[in-house]
Amino acid sequence: MKKVHYRNQFSRVFSVSAVFFLLFSLSLFAQEEGATGGDAVKGKQLFNQNCAACHALDRKMTGPALAKVASRLAEDEGLDTEWLYAWVKNSPGVIASGDAYANKVYAEYNQAAMTAFPTLSNEDIDHILAYTAAEPATPPPAAAGAAGEVVSQGGTGGISNEVILGALALVFGLLVVMLLLVNKTLQRIAAANGVELVEEKEKRLPLWKAFVENQFLILVTVILLLLSGAYFAYGYVMQVGVDQGYAPIQPIHFSHKIHAGDNKIECKYCHSSARVSKTSGIPSLNVCMNCHKSIYEYKGNPEGPSKDDLANGYTNEFYTKQIKELYKAVGWDEENQKYTGESKPVKWVRVHNLPDFAYFNHSQHVTVAGVECQTCHGPVEEMEIVEQFSPLTMGWCINCHRETNVKVEGNEYYAKIHEELSKKYGVEKLTAAQMGGLECGKCHY
Repeated sequence: MKKVHYRNQFSRVFSVSAVFFLLFSLSLFAQEEGATGGDAVKGKQLFNQNCAACHALDRKMTGPALAKVASRLAEDEGLDTEWLYAWVKNSPGVIASGDAYANKVYAEYNQAAMTAFPTLSNEDIDHILAYTAAEPATPPPAAAGAAGEVVSQGGTGGISNEVILGALALVFGLLVVMLLLVNKTLQRIAAANGVELVEEKEKRLPLWKAFVENQFLILVTVILLLLSGAYFAYGYVMQVGVDQGYAPIQPIHFSHKIHAGDNKIECKYCHSSARVSKTSGIPSLNVCMNCHKSIYEYKGNPEGPSKDDLANGYTNEFYTKQIKELYKAVGWDEENQKYTGESKPVKWVRVHNLPDFAYFNHSQHVTVAGVECQTCHGPVEEMEIVEQFSPLTMGWCINCHRETNVKVEGNEYYAKIHEELSKKYGVEKLTAAQMGGLECGKCHY
């Protein structure tokens, strides 16, 4: 019995020791596994939502690079994931506590305090750390694959044009052969019946001589030539000073298709003076740097560049090179994330230019009338290179004033005028022309 009792006691002691050893092992490896135990896919989404505005994986931005940040801090500074949890959730608190490394980073990045994220859980931070620890994936050669798919689809989709043209040529050839056979048969029949075929030769006047001898045709032709010449001369003169379709090349390529189209940036974010000023204004480079301090390269659309973009050389590398040109102009040190003070002006080429004697106020049309930018400038969000969409002629403006109703809702300035003029014209809505929009002094002064 003692032997059995001793065996049971040893078994219990062994079980308790095994459980204690397991728990102790888990606590030892919890910190090491914390950096890699998260989901990198979820971490990428959280990183893009919360961190990408100030951080990149492989380079300095507003904040330091975050590739393998957990392992680097553990090896270089002896900081564990608990420190990272505290830093992400309340970085100002860690700095205020006197933490040496926190204050070092704070001083290194010009005392730019990191935004606190108290809503992120430890699990969320583990996901982000897993994403920063993962090796970057090598992108597939999308352009070559896409081009190959286009070629393959074009070769197998439906009946080709060559087959159709070949069939038409065959039918035409059969018709020619049939006509030759019929002609030959008719000649044989005529010969069998003793019919002699004689070619009748009639002397005719040359066409030019017949035309010269007909005075009526000469008169009609002269009148038509004079009318045609006057029409084309009038059309040419009326196009003097009209630059519709003018699309100059700018010193730094700016794609409205990417900014206003793909990224949905409102026109008046850059051209802010259009709301309150006569002119729409050229945005300063500081407006560009609001975004491009963080956006240092163009990564393109998920589906990759289109066939037309590749044909025109609009690749991701091309757009990234233009961002570097912006940095040179504004004097931005990309490596140290600060301005050098060595800037140079960008000589933008003006696209829309009205004559000096024509007055046009953007704020009157944009703010008061509520006219959309695309009404005059066309679908700018689809333009890679901006061009003059409208003719901007006097007739074009007058037609707009005749057809456009004045927006008076919520504008007390027009309330009394609208009431009186509505009675005068017997209408509920007034056009700009009915409110004096055709008076010469409105646009010419």
